Amino acid sequence: MAGWSAEEMERPVPADQVAPEGREVFISIRGLHKRFGPRHILRGIDLDVGKGETVVILGLSGSGKTTLIKHLMLSLPVDEGAVRVGRFDLARLSTDDREAYRGGMGVVFQHAALLGSLTVEENVGLPLVEVERLPTEAVRPRVVAALKRVFLPAEEILHLKPDSLSGGMRRRLLVAKALVHSPPVVVLDEPTAGVDVELRRSLWSYMRSLNAQGVTVVLTTHYLEEAEALCDRLAIIDHGQVVAVGATRELLARLDEKELHLTPTGRLDELPAALRELGAELLEDGRIRVRYRPSRADVGAILERARQAGIGIRDLATSEADLEELFLRLTASRSPALLQGARRGAVLGEETV
Repeated sequence: MAGWSAEEMERPVPADQVAPEGREVFISIRGLHKRFGPRHILRGIDLDVGKGETVVILGLSGSGKTTLIKHLMLSLPVDEGAVRVGRFDLARLSTDDREAYRGGMGVVFQHAALLGSLTVEENVGLPLVEVERLPTEAVRPRVVAALKRVFLPAEEILHLKPDSLSGGMRRRLLVAKALVHSPPVVVLDEPTAGVDVELRRSLWSYMRSLNAQGVTVVLTTHYLEEAEALCDRLAIIDHGQVVAVGATRELLARLDEKELHLTPTGRLDELPAALRELGAELLEDGRIRVRYRPSRADVGAILERARQAGIGIRDLATSEADLEELFLRLTASRSPALLQGARRGAVLGEETV
Protein backbone atom coordinates (compact mmCIF):
# COMPACT_ATOMS: atom_id res chain seq x y z
CA MET A 1 0.00 0.00 0.00
CA ALA A 2 1.33 3.45 -0.84
CA GLY A 3 0.25 6.90 0.25
CA TRP A 4 -0.56 9.88 -1.93
CA SER A 5 2.14 11.27 -4.13
CA ALA A 6 3.05 14.97 -4.19
CA GLU A 7 1.44 15.17 -7.63
CA GLU A 8 -1.82 13.77 -6.30
CA MET A 9 -1.80 16.23 -3.45
CA GLU A 10 -1.45 19.16 -5.85
CA ARG A 11 -4.35 18.04 -8.01
CA PRO A 12 -7.60 19.37 -6.52
CA VAL A 13 -10.98 18.10 -7.63
CA PRO A 14 -12.77 19.84 -10.48
CA ALA A 15 -15.49 21.97 -8.93
CA ASP A 16 -18.06 24.56 -9.93
CA GLN A 17 -16.93 26.98 -7.25
CA VAL A 18 -13.93 27.93 -5.17
CA ALA A 19 -14.04 27.18 -1.46
CA PRO A 20 -13.98 30.12 0.99
CA GLU A 21 -10.89 32.30 1.28
CA GLY A 22 -9.88 31.37 -2.25
CA ARG A 23 -8.99 27.79 -1.36
CA GLU A 24 -9.04 25.12 -4.03
CA VAL A 25 -11.80 22.59 -3.49
CA PHE A 26 -10.18 19.35 -2.34
CA ILE A 27 -13.25 17.38 -1.27
CA SER A 28 -16.39 17.71 -3.36
CA ILE A 29 -19.69 15.98 -2.52
CA ARG A 30 -22.58 16.35 -4.94
CA GLY A 31 -26.10 14.92 -4.72
CA LEU A 32 -25.13 12.17 -2.29
CA HIS A 33 -28.04 9.90 -1.31
CA LYS A 34 -27.98 6.84 0.91
CA ARG A 35 -30.79 4.40 1.55
CA PHE A 36 -30.93 1.39 3.81
CA GLY A 37 -34.05 -0.41 2.63
CA PRO A 38 -36.98 1.96 3.25
CA ARG A 39 -34.82 4.35 5.28
CA HIS A 40 -33.61 7.34 3.29
CA ILE A 41 -30.64 8.52 5.40
CA LEU A 42 -28.89 11.01 3.10
CA ARG A 43 -31.10 13.13 0.87
CA GLY A 44 -28.89 14.88 -1.66
CA ILE A 45 -25.87 16.15 0.28
CA ASP A 46 -23.85 18.92 -1.40
CA LEU A 47 -20.66 20.03 0.34
CA ASP A 48 -17.22 21.35 -0.64
CA VAL A 49 -14.14 21.36 1.56
CA GLY A 50 -11.17 23.51 0.62
CA LYS A 51 -7.61 22.28 0.65
CA GLY A 52 -6.16 22.88 4.11
CA GLU A 53 -9.57 23.71 5.59
CA THR A 54 -11.27 22.33 8.69
CA VAL A 55 -14.98 21.64 8.28
CA VAL A 56 -17.01 20.44 11.25
CA ILE A 57 -20.20 18.50 10.57
CA LEU A 58 -22.79 19.02 13.28
CA GLY A 59 -26.13 17.26 13.66
CA LEU A 60 -28.50 15.57 16.02
CA SER A 61 -28.48 11.82 16.46
CA GLY A 62 -29.78 10.19 13.29
CA SER A 63 -29.23 13.28 11.14
CA GLY A 64 -26.88 11.45 8.75
CA LYS A 65 -23.53 12.95 9.72
CA THR A 66 -21.81 9.64 10.46
CA THR A 67 -23.27 8.10 7.32
CA LEU A 68 -21.74 10.96 5.34
CA ILE A 69 -18.34 10.49 6.99
CA LYS A 70 -18.41 6.75 6.30
CA HIS A 71 -18.43 7.47 2.56
CA LEU A 72 -15.17 9.42 2.92
CA MET A 73 -13.74 6.52 4.92
CA LEU A 74 -14.79 4.01 2.21
CA SER A 75 -16.88 2.20 4.82
CA LEU A 76 -19.95 2.76 2.63
CA PRO A 77 -20.09 2.72 -1.17
CA VAL A 78 -21.28 5.72 -3.17
CA ASP A 79 -24.60 4.45 -4.57
CA GLU A 80 -26.08 7.72 -5.81
CA GLY A 81 -24.28 11.01 -6.31
CA ALA A 82 -20.59 11.87 -6.51
CA VAL A 83 -17.78 12.10 -3.94
CA ARG A 84 -14.32 13.23 -5.02
CA VAL A 85 -11.24 13.68 -2.85
CA GLY A 86 -8.20 15.02 -4.68
CA ARG A 87 -7.88 12.98 -7.86
CA PHE A 88 -9.98 10.14 -6.47
CA ASP A 89 -13.55 9.53 -7.57
CA LEU A 90 -14.81 7.39 -4.72
CA ALA A 91 -17.54 5.80 -6.83
CA ARG A 92 -15.00 4.50 -9.33
CA LEU A 93 -11.92 3.39 -7.44
CA SER A 94 -9.76 0.62 -8.84
CA THR A 95 -8.15 -1.78 -6.38
CA ASP A 96 -4.85 0.10 -6.62
CA ASP A 97 -6.56 3.47 -6.19
CA ARG A 98 -8.49 2.20 -3.20
CA GLU A 99 -5.23 1.19 -1.52
CA ALA A 100 -3.57 4.48 -2.46
CA TYR A 101 -6.53 6.47 -1.14
CA ARG A 102 -6.59 4.63 2.17
CA GLY A 103 -2.84 5.14 2.51
CA GLY A 104 -3.20 8.89 2.26
CA MET A 105 -6.00 9.23 4.80
CA GLY A 106 -5.91 9.59 8.54
CA VAL A 107 -9.13 8.13 9.91
CA VAL A 108 -10.68 7.87 13.36
CA PHE A 109 -13.93 5.89 13.47
CA GLN A 110 -16.54 6.59 16.11
CA HIS A 111 -16.61 2.97 17.27
CA ALA A 112 -13.20 1.81 16.05
CA ALA A 113 -11.26 -0.82 17.95
CA LEU A 114 -7.56 -1.42 18.33
CA LEU A 115 -6.06 -4.85 17.73
CA GLY A 116 -5.96 -6.52 21.13
CA SER A 117 -3.30 -9.02 20.07
CA LEU A 118 -0.80 -6.24 19.28
CA THR A 119 1.04 -3.89 21.61
CA VAL A 120 0.49 -0.14 21.66
CA GLU A 121 3.64 0.33 19.61
CA GLU A 122 2.51 -2.21 17.01
CA ASN A 123 -1.00 -0.75 16.78
CA VAL A 124 0.12 2.84 16.31
CA GLY A 125 2.98 1.87 14.02
CA LEU A 126 0.84 -0.10 11.56
CA PRO A 127 0.39 2.82 9.10
CA LEU A 128 4.15 3.37 9.05
CA VAL A 129 4.74 -0.27 8.19
CA GLU A 130 1.87 -0.63 5.71
CA VAL A 131 1.88 2.82 4.09
CA GLU A 132 5.47 4.03 4.31
CA ARG A 133 7.04 0.55 4.63
CA LEU A 134 9.51 1.80 7.20
CA PRO A 135 12.03 -0.63 8.68
CA THR A 136 11.37 -1.67 12.28
CA GLU A 137 14.10 0.52 13.74
CA ALA A 138 12.59 3.64 12.16
CA VAL A 139 9.07 3.01 13.45
CA ARG A 140 9.55 3.45 17.20
CA PRO A 141 10.72 7.13 17.14
CA ARG A 142 7.70 8.09 15.02
CA VAL A 143 5.33 6.16 17.29
CA VAL A 144 6.79 7.78 20.41
CA ALA A 145 6.39 11.24 18.87
CA ALA A 146 2.79 10.49 17.86
CA LEU A 147 1.90 9.27 21.36
CA LYS A 148 3.40 12.35 22.97
CA ARG A 149 1.42 14.61 20.66
CA VAL A 150 -1.78 13.15 22.09
CA PHE A 151 -0.44 13.45 25.63
CA LEU A 152 0.27 9.80 26.36
CA PRO A 153 3.29 8.54 28.38
CA ALA A 154 4.90 6.88 25.39
CA GLU A 155 7.78 5.01 27.02
CA GLU A 156 5.51 3.62 29.74
CA ILE A 157 2.88 2.11 27.45
CA LEU A 158 4.69 1.03 24.27
CA HIS A 159 4.83 -2.60 25.34
CA LEU A 160 1.30 -2.77 26.79
CA LYS A 161 -1.81 -4.18 25.12
CA PRO A 162 -4.58 -1.62 24.45
CA ASP A 163 -7.09 -3.49 26.64
CA SER A 164 -5.00 -2.67 29.70
CA LEU A 165 -5.54 1.08 29.16
CA SER A 166 -8.49 3.29 30.05
CA GLY A 167 -11.16 4.16 27.50
CA GLY A 168 -9.88 7.72 27.18
CA MET A 169 -6.32 6.52 26.57
CA ARG A 170 -7.50 4.08 23.91
CA ARG A 171 -9.35 6.93 22.21
CA ARG A 172 -6.12 8.93 22.14
CA LEU A 173 -4.31 5.90 20.70
CA LEU A 174 -6.75 5.89 17.79
CA VAL A 175 -5.97 9.55 17.10
CA ALA A 176 -2.23 8.86 17.29
CA LYS A 177 -2.58 5.93 14.87
CA ALA A 178 -4.60 8.05 12.43
CA LEU A 179 -1.97 10.80 12.36
CA VAL A 180 1.34 8.95 12.79
CA HIS A 181 2.02 8.81 9.03
CA SER A 182 1.34 12.56 8.52
CA PRO A 183 -1.64 12.14 6.18
CA PRO A 184 -2.71 15.10 4.00
CA VAL A 185 -6.39 14.48 4.77
CA VAL A 186 -7.82 13.60 8.18
CA VAL A 187 -11.38 12.34 8.70
CA LEU A 188 -12.51 12.11 12.31
CA ASP A 189 -15.82 10.78 13.57
CA GLU A 190 -16.35 12.01 17.15
CA PRO A 191 -12.59 12.15 17.82
CA THR A 192 -12.84 13.30 21.45
CA ALA A 193 -15.73 11.10 22.59
CA GLY A 194 -14.98 9.62 25.99
CA VAL A 195 -12.14 11.95 26.98
CA ASP A 196 -12.23 14.59 29.69
CA VAL A 197 -12.64 18.30 29.02
CA GLU A 198 -9.01 19.24 29.67
CA LEU A 199 -7.68 16.58 27.33
CA ARG A 200 -10.34 17.40 24.73
CA ARG A 201 -9.14 20.96 24.58
CA SER A 202 -5.50 19.84 24.31
CA LEU A 203 -6.46 17.65 21.35
CA TRP A 204 -8.25 20.61 19.79
CA SER A 205 -5.02 22.58 20.01
CA TYR A 206 -3.17 19.75 18.29
CA MET A 207 -5.76 19.51 15.51
CA ARG A 208 -5.58 23.26 14.96
CA SER A 209 -1.81 22.94 14.56
CA LEU A 210 -2.32 20.23 11.94
CA ASN A 211 -4.68 22.51 10.08
CA ALA A 212 -2.12 25.32 10.21
CA GLN A 213 0.31 22.96 8.47
CA GLY A 214 -2.11 22.59 5.56
CA VAL A 215 -3.81 19.33 6.54
CA THR A 216 -7.42 19.10 5.37
CA VAL A 217 -9.68 18.07 8.24
CA VAL A 218 -13.29 16.89 8.24
CA LEU A 219 -14.82 15.84 11.52
CA THR A 220 -18.15 15.18 13.15
CA THR A 221 -18.93 16.13 16.69
CA HIS A 222 -21.88 16.46 19.02
CA TYR A 223 -20.06 18.98 21.21
CA LEU A 224 -21.06 22.53 20.32
CA GLU A 225 -17.96 23.90 22.04
CA GLU A 226 -15.78 21.63 19.92
CA ALA A 227 -17.44 22.81 16.72
CA GLU A 228 -16.81 26.45 17.64
CA ALA A 229 -13.22 25.78 18.66
CA LEU A 230 -12.13 23.92 15.55
CA CYS A 231 -14.03 24.87 12.44
CA ASP A 232 -13.14 27.17 9.58
CA ARG A 233 -16.65 26.38 8.44
CA LEU A 234 -19.55 24.54 9.98
CA ALA A 235 -21.97 22.27 8.11
CA ILE A 236 -25.23 21.59 9.92
CA ILE A 237 -27.06 18.45 8.79
CA ASP A 238 -30.71 17.73 9.53
CA HIS A 239 -32.81 14.87 8.13
CA GLY A 240 -30.00 13.90 5.75
CA GLN A 241 -29.62 17.35 4.21
CA VAL A 242 -27.15 20.20 4.67
CA VAL A 243 -29.38 22.96 6.06
CA ALA A 244 -26.59 25.49 6.56
CA VAL A 245 -22.89 25.80 5.82
CA GLY A 246 -20.48 28.63 6.50
CA ALA A 247 -18.31 30.28 9.11
CA THR A 248 -20.03 30.42 12.49
CA ARG A 249 -20.20 34.22 12.48
CA GLU A 250 -21.72 34.22 8.99
CA LEU A 251 -24.36 31.70 10.02
CA LEU A 252 -25.22 33.60 13.18
CA ALA A 253 -25.62 36.78 11.15
CA ARG A 254 -28.37 35.04 9.17
CA LEU A 255 -30.49 34.90 12.30
CA ASP A 256 -30.44 38.73 12.30
CA GLU A 257 -31.40 38.91 15.94
CA LYS A 258 -29.97 40.66 18.97
CA GLU A 259 -31.18 41.56 22.44
CA LEU A 260 -30.72 44.91 24.17
CA HIS A 261 -31.02 45.00 27.96
CA LEU A 262 -31.58 48.43 29.48
CA THR A 263 -31.30 49.18 33.19
CA PRO A 264 -33.40 52.31 33.92
CA THR A 265 -32.35 54.80 36.58
CA GLY A 266 -35.66 54.29 38.38
CA ARG A 267 -38.04 51.37 38.83
CA LEU A 268 -40.81 51.23 36.19
CA ASP A 269 -44.32 50.00 36.88
CA GLU A 270 -45.03 49.60 33.18
CA LEU A 271 -43.48 50.30 29.82
CA PRO A 272 -44.44 53.38 27.80
CA ALA A 273 -46.24 52.74 24.53
CA ALA A 274 -43.22 53.90 22.49
CA LEU A 275 -41.21 50.92 23.76
CA ARG A 276 -44.08 48.44 23.69
CA GLU A 277 -44.40 49.19 19.97
CA LEU A 278 -40.85 47.82 19.59
CA GLY A 279 -41.84 44.61 21.35
CA ALA A 280 -39.98 45.56 24.55
CA GLU A 281 -40.57 43.58 27.75
CA LEU A 282 -40.27 44.64 31.37
CA LEU A 283 -38.38 41.92 33.23
CA GLU A 284 -38.87 40.94 36.86
CA ASP A 285 -35.50 42.43 37.84
CA GLY A 286 -36.58 45.82 36.48
CA ARG A 287 -34.58 45.73 33.27
CA ILE A 288 -36.08 46.34 29.85
CA ARG A 289 -35.44 43.73 27.17
CA VAL A 290 -35.77 44.65 23.50
CA ARG A 291 -35.32 42.04 20.79
CA TYR A 292 -34.44 43.64 17.48
CA ARG A 293 -33.04 42.90 14.03
CA PRO A 294 -29.75 44.70 13.36
CA SER A 295 -30.64 44.85 9.66
CA ARG A 296 -33.76 46.90 10.43
CA ALA A 297 -32.97 48.84 13.61
CA ASP A 298 -30.01 49.99 15.66
CA VAL A 299 -29.33 50.57 19.32
CA GLY A 300 -29.25 54.32 18.88
CA ALA A 301 -32.84 54.44 17.63
CA ILE A 302 -34.03 52.31 20.55
CA LEU A 303 -32.22 54.51 23.06
CA GLU A 304 -33.76 57.60 21.48
CA ARG A 305 -37.22 56.09 21.96
CA ALA A 306 -36.44 55.52 25.63
CA ARG A 307 -35.16 59.07 26.03
CA GLN A 308 -38.26 60.54 24.41
CA ALA A 309 -40.38 58.48 26.79
CA GLY A 310 -38.57 60.09 29.72
CA ILE A 311 -36.66 56.97 30.77
CA GLY A 312 -33.15 57.49 32.09
CA ILE A 313 -30.71 54.68 31.36
CA ARG A 314 -28.15 53.65 34.00
CA ASP A 315 -26.64 50.73 32.11
CA LEU A 316 -27.09 48.74 28.91
CA ALA A 317 -25.86 45.49 27.42
CA THR A 318 -26.39 43.68 24.15
CA SER A 319 -26.32 39.97 23.37
CA GLU A 320 -26.78 37.92 20.26
CA ALA A 321 -27.66 34.36 19.34
CA ASP A 322 -24.95 31.75 19.82
CA LEU A 323 -24.21 28.48 18.05
CA GLU A 324 -26.61 26.58 20.29
CA GLU A 325 -29.50 28.87 19.35
CA LEU A 326 -28.57 28.70 15.67
CA PHE A 327 -28.47 24.92 15.76
CA LEU A 328 -31.80 24.64 17.55
CA ARG A 329 -33.46 27.03 15.10
CA LEU A 330 -32.21 25.11 12.08
CA THR A 331 -33.24 21.74 13.47
CA ALA A 332 -36.54 22.84 15.01
CA SER A 333 -38.47 20.15 13.18
CA ARG A 334 -36.75 17.40 15.17
CA SER A 335 -37.92 15.77 18.38
CA PRO A 336 -38.57 18.35 21.15
CA ALA A 337 -37.04 15.94 23.67
CA LEU A 338 -33.79 15.76 21.69
CA LEU A 339 -33.69 19.51 21.33
CA GLN A 340 -34.22 20.06 25.02
CA GLY A 341 -31.42 17.62 25.78
CA ALA A 342 -29.13 19.48 23.40
CA ARG A 343 -30.02 22.80 25.04
CA ARG A 344 -29.38 21.48 28.55
CA GLY A 345 -26.06 19.80 27.84
CA ALA A 346 -24.84 21.29 24.56
CA VAL A 347 -24.33 17.67 23.52
CA LEU A 348 -26.27 16.48 20.52
CA GLY A 349 -26.20 12.72 20.87
CA GLU A 350 -24.40 9.92 19.09
CA GLU A 351 -25.26 8.35 15.79
CA THR A 352 -24.73 4.88 14.42
CA VAL A 353 -25.78 5.26 10.80
